[in-house]
Amino acid sequence: MGRDNLDTVRRVYDAFARKDIDAVFDALSADVEIYQSELVPWGGNYRGHDGAQEFFGRLLGNIESAVTADEMIEAGDHVIQIGHSRGHVKATGVRFDVRDVHVWTLRDGKVVRFEAYLDTPAMLAVLG
Repeated sequence: MGRDNLDTVRRVYDAFARKDIDAVFDALSADVEIYQSELVPWGGNYRGHDGAQEFFGRLLGNIESAVTADEMIEAGDHVIQIGHSRGHVKATGVRFDVRDVHVWTLRDGKVVRFEAYLDTPAMLAVLG
């Protein structure tokens, strides 16, 4: 099961990098939960595909970024990604490279929860 979960998460990252949002949503459970610190402009708690749409809209409205996974750990129903988010702030063009950790929870081949943690002080500094 872990390998399938790891493959699913890899497919989500690949789809996001290609800007294939339909493929991203195909991997999300209908009642998916998304969390990121409310300290960043796109942060908060989101639920379902409508919530995911709001999260991605807010994220992509503020930054353009790509995730580089330095390590991915299989842990039962969870996949943990440790890496970097690199990109730029859309409003200013300021570039960033911040450490991040993503915690994915999967059930029956679908993402049921996604938690994003990043070096918040570093991101806030580039956001101004």
